[in-house]
Amino acid sequence: MNGKRLSLFLSFFAAIAVSFAAPLQYQTLIPTSLPSPQTLSWPNLQQSESTLSVNLHHVDNLSPAFNSSPHSLFKLRLQRDAARAKALSAMAASSKPRGGGDFSSSVTSGIAQGSGENAVYTPLLTNPKLDTFYYLGLNGISVGGKRVPGITASLFKLDGIGNGGVILDSGTSVTRLTRPAYVSLRDAFVAGAPNLKRDLEFSLFDTCFDLSGKTEVKVPTVVLHFEGADVSLPASNYLIPVDSDGKFCFAFAGTNTGLSIIGNIQQQSFRVVFDLAANRVGFAPRGCV
Repeated sequence: MNGKRLSLFLSFFAAIAVSFAAPLQYQTLIPTSLPSPQTLSWPNLQQSESTLSVNLHHVDNLSPAFNSSPHSLFKLRLQRDAARAKALSAMAASSKPRGGGDFSSSVTSGIAQGSGENAVYTPLLTNPKLDTFYYLGLNGISVGGKRVPGITASLFKLDGIGNGGVILDSGTSVTRLTRPAYVSLRDAFVAGAPNLKRDLEFSLFDTCFDLSGKTEVKVPTVVLHFEGADVSLPASNYLIPVDSDGKFCFAFAGTNTGLSIIGNIQQQSFRVVFDLAANRVGFAPRGCV
């Protein structure tokens, strides 16, 4: 009986504690789906014989066919992204010290080197086995203003022989986290977004939502806690459109390799400052538009 009373008391106390807990922090996402595919159209020459206009839709350079949809192009992009991430992980796992060969963490379109005004900085780490990539120390991640339990610096540790760690790579699109960290992050986000309608998986994304018909939605905030630098992501950096019909997916993925990769989707809208003289990298919000 005493054990049962103790159990009831603890349950009551836990319920009271939850009721007084600080609410989660949210921000607004304005859902903008991928553009609908356009078609090749010809004017009615009988009505206008003196002019000829052709409405051509943009064809992505990844397109295998002229009439590829944004949906299929995006899926192809993710397939190629997965291949790159796999190659990077294999290179990092190699037992031989070497440079990066054809791979580089160099800055690409939409991410800029330059002024560090208003930037927060985190030290660059040295991998004795691979000297090409930009390694960072990631200590944890917050969702809704609260640290996610189970995501600790130990999951991202770069050990003494160069295994594991976190790299910043603008050539990779989707951020990959070690699977335990990803699962904890995903579950925390889903728990904080109960009002979002779930949808089917898409390619490497296992957490998607149906936002069709929505003009705005509230989503939990996501903050990456690097060593000495907290980087708060815009909602559009972690909930992204994958088709023209309002399907959005949580733009992280898990990996079974020891290497985690911060990709360019999460870097968008930041000015990423590579201060190699001081051996550090900085993130300045709204640096690129």
